[in-house]
Amino acid sequence: MIRAANLGFPRIGRTRELKKATEAYWAGESDAGQLAQIARALRHQNWREQADAGLSVIPSNDFSFYDQVLDTTAMLGAVPPRFSGGAGAQAPGTVDLDTYFAMARGTDDAPAMEMTKWFDTNYHYIVPEFHRDQQFHLASTKPIDEFEEAKAAGVHTRPVLLGPVTYLALGKAKESDLEPQDLLERVLPVYEEVLKRLAAAGADWVQIDEPRLALDLTDAERASFPAAYKRLAAAGPKLMLATYFDGLRDNTELAAQLPVDGLHVDLVRAPDQLESVLQALPGETVLSLGLIDGRNVWRADLSGLLPVVEQAKRALGADRLELAPSCSLLHTPIDLEMEDQLDAELKSWLAFAKQKLHELSALATAGNHGRDAARQAFDAADQAIRARRDSARVRDPKVRARTAAITEADKQRHSAFHERRKKQQKHLQLPKFPTTTIGSFPQTREVRRARGQFRRGEIDARQYEDFLKTTTEQAVRLQEELGLDVLVHGEFERTDMVEYFGEQLEGFAFTRHAWVQSFGSRYVRPPIIYGDVSRPEAMTVKWSAYAQSLTDKPVKGMLTGPVTIQQWSFVRDDQPRRETCHQIALAIRDEVQDLENAGIRLIQIDEPALREGLPLRRADWEGYLRWAVDAFRIASAGVADETQIHTHMCYAEFNDIMAWIAAMDADVISIETSRSAMELLDGFVDFRYPNEIGPGVWDIHSPRVPSSAEMRDLLSKAANVIDADQLWVNPDCGLKTRGWPEVEASLKNLVTAAREMRRAA
Repeated sequence: MIRAANLGFPRIGRTRELKKATEAYWAGESDAGQLAQIARALRHQNWREQADAGLSVIPSNDFSFYDQVLDTTAMLGAVPPRFSGGAGAQAPGTVDLDTYFAMARGTDDAPAMEMTKWFDTNYHYIVPEFHRDQQFHLASTKPIDEFEEAKAAGVHTRPVLLGPVTYLALGKAKESDLEPQDLLERVLPVYEEVLKRLAAAGADWVQIDEPRLALDLTDAERASFPAAYKRLAAAGPKLMLATYFDGLRDNTELAAQLPVDGLHVDLVRAPDQLESVLQALPGETVLSLGLIDGRNVWRADLSGLLPVVEQAKRALGADRLELAPSCSLLHTPIDLEMEDQLDAELKSWLAFAKQKLHELSALATAGNHGRDAARQAFDAADQAIRARRDSARVRDPKVRARTAAITEADKQRHSAFHERRKKQQKHLQLPKFPTTTIGSFPQTREVRRARGQFRRGEIDARQYEDFLKTTTEQAVRLQEELGLDVLVHGEFERTDMVEYFGEQLEGFAFTRHAWVQSFGSRYVRPPIIYGDVSRPEAMTVKWSAYAQSLTDKPVKGMLTGPVTIQQWSFVRDDQPRRETCHQIALAIRDEVQDLENAGIRLIQIDEPALREGLPLRRADWEGYLRWAVDAFRIASAGVADETQIHTHMCYAEFNDIMAWIAAMDADVISIETSRSAMELLDGFVDFRYPNEIGPGVWDIHSPRVPSSAEMRDLLSKAANVIDADQLWVNPDCGLKTRGWPEVEASLKNLVTAAREMRRAA
């Protein structure tokens, strides 16, 4: 029989129970027992949900308090010494909850571990740290505990582990000549012990995620896979090796020949790989077809997928076939049924995690017994697919004509940077090491309460606007008092840097409960891009102009860039992403020009997702980067030379695309560098960045307040690589998640550090 399987389920809870419980624990408002109780209830609810949907294979250990890479770090006892009194990975024993969270968030004495994007998603993970003499031991039995917990609840699960080769590849060596894969032989005994314990507990299958197989492999990684799986295959349970986010391509033979019992492939991202995988698969290996999109919200074309199932069934037989999402459903919202304010037509086009489970079940039923056995599900899907394809709301001829008319001239500033810079320096009169922030200020309880009152009709538009004006003026005055050189208005009117814009653009739809995890307790509610995009009216001019009217210091206009708006939305899948992105770019271009016309002479267009959208295979990079950089230039190039264009990027590796970042031709770029101690600036040794740059000196995702000396040291490191005249001073990212006391203290130290650098220059 063909089996319906799942690779992972959202862990956050329908009403964000995990966020509330975790933040209460961090605030000291609850204890570890209360947090564990809520986590346990969420796991049980997820297992029941999947069992009720008719799935044959249900995962465990897909739950996490922060992220699955950090869970693996805890399992391996790979705690950096700064979090364990200097003992680090050498210390026996377990990793407790406070140490776990300290690694992610930092403490007063220990900076947090670096954080970056999980492949090409907006999900983040805490980057493991590796040393040459590092030892590993089983320091967390979470995979076994949660399997036994499910078993006691009457659900037989398939535990999920992050594979050892991918885990090592995701980490960073702290010695320049250390290859992380050299640590494989030390890591494998811990994995073997976990697998043996799972087998003893009754696990017959274990899913091991190795998404690294979908990337270009180094020689060391290519050698690690056979070495690792020769040992792991002998440890006990059958192994389902899961790959996702792209096709196997040149790694097909390598993956198919590993001594595992099952192989999962992503047929959403790479549908054309099925034939080569079928040919390479050994005689008894089970094949898991990733047919349902685990990263988007569109309803599946069940009738279109059934022939794929039948092809695989003819080649392998039903007993060697599983049907699954392309990847974990972690990246999708939980339940479409909660969305009571979406219009019926659009809602009929969508499927969230719960609905995707039922799609899998229907597809497996049809694969086993024929389409008629799942007729109702197939007929409903057919009707929705036709309705979406034929709907007039999806296409706007005016938008399509404008996009088609874009020229090379639309992508070029009037003058080269060195000429613009002279005009901007004369106009703005900024000192050396100018100070600024990335844009947002704390979204306090009072801000959230006022927004909620306005939405519920408890206060009217005038009262809400008065509140926003007061709050904005307070932020401006504080920045003046602190001595910042370039101010921001604080973005108190905005909920999210993408949602705010999407709400004002045509072609976007919004949900009430469709939250997905970005990192830790940070959840986002991505818009849904269902149609052609345009801007009916100005979106940000009012608040930027108001802030500028309050001060003689320059105020930056704050926008989100077209690539990031697209990447952090559930994007339509019925046309090339390039087309959608350039539609958004034209809408942002209109906003940029309106800001300039309103007297705003510094405009920041954030593109933190530029690197995130990069294809996983290097051979595909240039095509993506060309249209992504073009999108930024379309959005930004229409202004006068005197108007300074900023952009911001964070929490990703940029060194390998530095030339493309330079090609964006932003006057100033700000980037995350504090968690990595300016490591990102290594790329500037070989590539001389031509424009101005603000390397972040304060990690805003940690609650600690860095000293001015700490910030000055980071700036000194930057000044060794970049000309001091090019340097700006700013935090790593926006400040919306921080509290005012730490913001004030940190910004005071930031300004002090900048002034000390000026005196020393």
